[in-house]
Amino acid sequence: MLSERILDTAVLVKLQLAISRVGVYNAFLGLMAITAAIFVLDYVHMLYLRSKMPPGPFPLPIIGNTWSLPDNKPWIYFEELSKKLNTPLITFWIGRNPTVWINDAWCAHEIFEKKAQIYASRPRMIVFGELGTGQSNLVTMQIRNQQEREKWRIHRKLMHIGVGVQSVRGYRAIQNNESKIIALDFLREPKEYVKHLERYATSVVSIIAFGRRVASYNDPIITEVIALMQLAADLNVPGKSFPMLLETFPILAKFPRFMPWFKGLGQRAQKGGHYFFYTLAEEAIDQYDKKSPSEQASMPKPYVKTLFEEAEKYNLPINELSALTGNLFGAGADTSSSTLVSFILACCAFPDVVHKAHEELDRVIGPSRSPHWDDSPNLPYINAFVKEVLRWRSVAIIGGQPHSPTQDDTYKGYLIPRGSWVQGNVWAIHHHDREFPDPDRFYPDRYFEDNDHYRPFPNDKGYMTFGWGRRVCSGQALAEQGTWISVARLLWGFNIRKARDPKTGREIDVDVFAFTNGLNMRPQPFPCELVPRTEEIRETIEREGREALLELKVHDGESRYRMSTFYQEQKKKVKEEPVIDEKGNVKMAKV
Repeated sequence: MLSERILDTAVLVKLQLAISRVGVYNAFLGLMAITAAIFVLDYVHMLYLRSKMPPGPFPLPIIGNTWSLPDNKPWIYFEELSKKLNTPLITFWIGRNPTVWINDAWCAHEIFEKKAQIYASRPRMIVFGELGTGQSNLVTMQIRNQQEREKWRIHRKLMHIGVGVQSVRGYRAIQNNESKIIALDFLREPKEYVKHLERYATSVVSIIAFGRRVASYNDPIITEVIALMQLAADLNVPGKSFPMLLETFPILAKFPRFMPWFKGLGQRAQKGGHYFFYTLAEEAIDQYDKKSPSEQASMPKPYVKTLFEEAEKYNLPINELSALTGNLFGAGADTSSSTLVSFILACCAFPDVVHKAHEELDRVIGPSRSPHWDDSPNLPYINAFVKEVLRWRSVAIIGGQPHSPTQDDTYKGYLIPRGSWVQGNVWAIHHHDREFPDPDRFYPDRYFEDNDHYRPFPNDKGYMTFGWGRRVCSGQALAEQGTWISVARLLWGFNIRKARDPKTGREIDVDVFAFTNGLNMRPQPFPCELVPRTEEIRETIEREGREALLELKVHDGESRYRMSTFYQEQKKKVKEEPVIDEKGNVKMAKV
């Protein structure tokens, strides 16, 4: 130790003597020359990679193409850039990090599906990962080595307990009853249709996760869940200035939190979301354990009860348990309600498809009962209608989080470097006129092989709404199942059409391009009319709604999570929470 100190001192003395000989000015010039050389070499490396990668705009040193990216709907920018350059793959530089954007269904299938093992990982993410929930979340988790791969498999296994294909079929009774209640709610308060859809989607997940339904759209769980989900969606949009600034210069994340680039990112709130979900889970387990054996036998075991029991085998920390519960809401609440709002918009904008759906439903179902999944084989137009709902205005518009190859890959002669961001542009894929002629038209007939608009597609579903490969959305089966029953039942029960101006009586036009700018997009608010189709159908809706409320009564209850000591303590630490203003924008508010 002493000898090392003497050696370090001797080196320091020699350095000081050297500086004194050449002068401080010359030393400064030398330092600047070295720095400039590093920058030049780094830029040369960027240009070398650019020469090997898919084409794209010319990057500037250090900042790449970051400042040329629009904040508003960047997926349209990438779609247009792909057309301009006449290439399905383009490279766009976020600082020194290249992002490959895939704007073609067949390319996405060949890269993400056929090479799923290579593209199963995530890149390093500063805002949504290191500053927020951390990359121990199943959604953002990297898979670069055996240890990370094993951890991801554990999380995926635990998630599948809740929303795997086999589990989801067991939730049909819940979704069936809750969708009957949507119809009843539409009868009673048609103007609040968005809130009813949010309540429905949140309630389904809440019953699955916690064993408690959300009976009112004023329930605080809804506002917290939707705000947290929309905050995460907003922060993941390429082009948002401050998030992209931090991704461009990760060193900025080391600065104090009062610096301007941290404003509005809600990193504390993202972490606070963990405690929100964990508190709900603890409360649900406590309430379930207090029930008698006969009461427990009459209801499904809450997912969090099974999750916590299984998690003991793997010694998972609180933040990972909370993330798994939160992912359930991310997979089934905000996205499902947004999909159904887009469905309402499509019905208003394209009344001809609604009339055709009514004809099939009247012929197969009739007015004395509403549709059920068992009717699906006899409702081909409704099946196509649901496919078109999921394609026309997909919620996860850029396919969720970016993929990242674990090794250098080559596709059609282009290099895709290890660790780079690879993003599927679902908007461009679902609006390519090669697969979907007249893509902005809502046209379910395009899925029938004898139709002029039918085109082959890489998968049997006809859409890529839920992502690809091993990182496909865990909640896909739950979302598809819920979307089908809700769309079929609401089409059966209502004339869904444009609202009329109360003064002039004229229809109020809707804008099929007026959508939010988040990673999970939804239509901007619009009025509509929801009128029961016949008096007999109205009576059926009321009867089935009352029956559904009785069947779901076992899940009634009031959450007191905000009274939890643990919750209050964590709220004091995070100091801020996301709230949604009157325009539907997410803002950060002090607790």
